[in-house]
Amino acid sequence: MNMRIQDLLIEAGEALLVNKVRSALTILGIVIGIGSVIGLVALGQGAQGTITSSINSLGPNLIMVQPGFTRGPGQQVRSGRGNFQTLTIDDANAISTDVPLAKAVAPELDGRYQVTAKGTNTNTQVIGTVPIFTEVRSVDVSDGSFINSTQEESAAKVAVLGPTTRDDLFGTGAEAVGQTIRIKQQEFRVIGVLQAKGGTGFGSQDDRIIIPLNTALRFLSSGTYISSINVEAVDQNSMKDLQSQITDLLLQRHKISDPTQADFSVMSQADIAATASSITGTLTLLLAAIAAISLLVGGIGIMNMMLTAVTERTREIGLRRAIGAKAREISGQFLIESVMLTFIGGLLGVLLGWLLSWLASKFGGVAANLSWSAVALAFGVSAGIGIVFGFYPARRAAGLNPIEALRYE
Repeated sequence: MNMRIQDLLIEAGEALLVNKVRSALTILGIVIGIGSVIGLVALGQGAQGTITSSINSLGPNLIMVQPGFTRGPGQQVRSGRGNFQTLTIDDANAISTDVPLAKAVAPELDGRYQVTAKGTNTNTQVIGTVPIFTEVRSVDVSDGSFINSTQEESAAKVAVLGPTTRDDLFGTGAEAVGQTIRIKQQEFRVIGVLQAKGGTGFGSQDDRIIIPLNTALRFLSSGTYISSINVEAVDQNSMKDLQSQITDLLLQRHKISDPTQADFSVMSQADIAATASSITGTLTLLLAAIAAISLLVGGIGIMNMMLTAVTERTREIGLRRAIGAKAREISGQFLIESVMLTFIGGLLGVLLGWLLSWLASKFGGVAANLSWSAVALAFGVSAGIGIVFGFYPARRAAGLNPIEALRYE
């Protein structure tokens, strides 16, 4: 007796409905596994996209020079990047005048301070920099004005607030220009509010205060060292050459002959993005691998259910074989039952993964990117699990001796 595929599907569906609870529990394992994998991969891809967007918004063709790895006499382990003060304003001026590929240079001195205003306070990043910072870092002002060269040269106590800082100090959307804030017991007059940029991973670009660099050096640090130097390249194609020119210049200025002993680091947006993508990619794979363990458990559950079904339906199998059913038709029926379980679980798992991603984006503030490739992979994995874990029970069913099967009690 030749059974068509349609007949096999009908038989498989009826067999699964006989034990609804057992089938539902078996499907649940696949649902949780695939839903977890899809949800975590979507969150990982979303986080990677958000970080990349945040890095790209730092500024066009940006090179960042920071205090780098340093090693003292007799030290075998280098200290962390940025822990030492090695960059000066003279270094920034030298890059501006001696490096032809540098279109604009904006040194900065930053730190976190407790800022107060009219009975409110917030802890935020305060950046001391120069007027050309707006060009180098693609900064726009939505209200008021940015610091100018006169205020920079005279070390004026003026400040430009990020929108988040403005909201924390004066209320959401409040008028801040002309108000007074206090940083390290010094009064500053607010002259502007920045355009919102957002950003995660490296800190929100909306939660900061910008003041003149000379003001920061005089009233906040009392020193000559700066935190970093932002350099804008003349174009995208000159980024690598600009990095090399800056490195050679600073090695010469700092009297360092061995580049491996450099007390500074020179990174481009591409370097930062590659590092961030590598970290988020590795984390995503790790989380997905952990979630995939539940898929293995779900597959074992399917095999257990199908083996139980073979035992319970031994006489049925014997009867089918006795009236002419072929071994491949018996194995096909059980294999289709297994694949049907995982297919249903895969469909529900995709819905669960989408729901988890949506909930994380809606209420957790975490970006999620559910791609079609992940959905296609989920269905492929579910079908594969059904075939792999259903193969042995199907072969066992097909290999039963018809006479012995009919005698089975």
